[in-house]
This record gives sequence, C-alpha cells and structure tokens, in this order.
Amino acid sequence: MTQVSNHPISKAVADRIFDVFAKTLIGLKAKSDVDDFVDDLFSPTEKIMFSKRIAIAFLLMKGYSYRDINKLLRVSTSTIGAIGLSLKHGKGGYDRIINKIAKEEKLEDFFKAMVEKILSAPASSPTGGSVWRYLRDEVKRSRDDKNRTGF
Repeated sequence: MTQVSNHPISKAVADRIFDVFAKTLIGLKAKSDVDDFVDDLFSPTEKIMFSKRIAIAFLLMKGYSYRDINKLLRVSTSTIGAIGLSLKHGKGGYDRIINKIAKEEKLEDFFKAMVEKILSAPASSPTGGSVWRYLRDEVKRSRDDKNRTGF
C-alpha cells in the first residue's frame, strides 16, 4: 500500500520533483537502464502493481470483461473500474501507451498467449477446473471472433 508523508511539500516542489522524474524516464533509452532504474526505484510489489495496471488497461481496451480480468490478473473489480474510468475520462495517458503497445504485434500476441496459458493450466485440474475451462474457452472464442472479423 502506498504511503504519503504526514509532512506535505509545496506544490511547486512537488511539480519540480515530478518534472525531474518524468525527464529521467524519458532519458532512459536502453532496456537494461530501465530495468536497473525500476529495480532500484520500486519494490517488487510496486512493480507488480504498476504492471497489472497497464495489463488491465490493455485488456479493457481489447474488450475483456471485468470478470475475465479479475480472474486472470487477480485484481479487484474496483481496481479494474478505476482503470476503466481513467481510460474513459482521463487525460489519455493510458490510451497513448496502450495503443503504442498494441501496435507491437509481438507484445499483443504475448498477452494473448499469456491469457490462454494462465487459463489453460487450472482447466486441467480435476477440482474446480470448470470455471477455468469456461474462461479459457471464452478467450479462445473471443480470439477466433477477432481473427475472423479483423477486430
């Protein structure tokens, strides 16, 4: 859980700190530099949290239901809803990033394969596999429909 200090800083200082942070991100070109920076800056939990937010936005833009996203990423529907509101009413940050990601076919294929792989493993389980089989089949149906229609 994110914590904020009880000793607030002025808006001017906060804006300047964020400006330096944004310029630092923009300046990172090599993947190894990004990996090292992210490893030093964020805790493992924070890295997962931010990655899941991007994955939620990606899956929402691809038309996945809240239920599928909830089951796949193990996130609450309120988190999915918050990301959905940002997509709908935000400044377009998610849209620009997700559209850039979606243009990279390899990454989109990776997400699709990840969804199918995650949903396939529990489906072979003798106990409780029916929900997973249903979700896996829904993902496959959705993929097949999108392949047929081009959307």
